[in-house]
Formats: sequence, C-alpha cells, structure tokens
Amino acid sequence: MSSDEAVARRPADAGESRLGALDGTTVGQYEHLGAWVVRACGPYDMDSITPLKDALRTAAGEHRKVVLDASGITFADSTLLNLLILTHQTADFRVAAPPQQLRRLLELTGVDTVLQVRATVEEAAALCGSPGE
Repeated sequence: MSSDEAVARRPADAGESRLGALDGTTVGQYEHLGAWVVRACGPYDMDSITPLKDALRTAAGEHRKVVLDASGITFADSTLLNLLILTHQTADFRVAAPPQQLRRLLELTGVDTVLQVRATVEEAAALCGSPGE
C-alpha cells in the first residue's frame, strides 16, 4: 500500500488538534475507534523530534491505546526509532502506515519485530488491546 493510499484511508480531520514547527514538522492528535492517534508529518531527527516526543509521551500517559499515524513522515533516523521503542514500553502502541523509508528502517534494525506495524490507522486502532496482540 502506498502512503497516498494510507493517507486517503485515514479518518476526517474533524476535531484534530495540530502543532506546527519551523523545521517542517507537524504533529496532530485525535481520537479514533477508542484509540488516541498522533499523526506525524515531516522529517524526524534529533533536531526535530521534540514536538512528537512530547505528544507521544503525553498520549501514553493519558490514553490506554495510542497509534502513531506515520504516513506523513518524510525522513526518520535512530532518534525516531528510539522514541517508538520507548513509547511501546509505556503504552498499548501501534505504528500505522509507515512510508517506505521508515518501513525499511524498521526492518533493517529489527524494530518491526518488536512493534505492531499496520497498514492503516483503522487497522491499528481496531487491534489496540485485542486479545493475543
């Protein structure tokens, strides 16, 4: 599935809160199917990770189910990988619709065997908290 298809399948933006930064990143948040979704857009490295880190930390502390909509991420490095693992350790967490570069990074590092990675936000949100997951 292409990232364009994944984006097309995400829910409407109604009720979404969004934070933007000068580095081209944005972080939006909304509730969907009982999960708290954090949508990340732009490049994420050690200079731009803070808004996403803050959003995921808050989401993990306040919501039982957390999904990262990764469809808008244009670049990711080990800084993002570390954040994903830390979030996984503190919440019922899924990564939805990662673009090819992020999917490849997850595969090369083996992080895809630790995280629950799903094709769409709907699939990730529906699986949060499911028995056997």
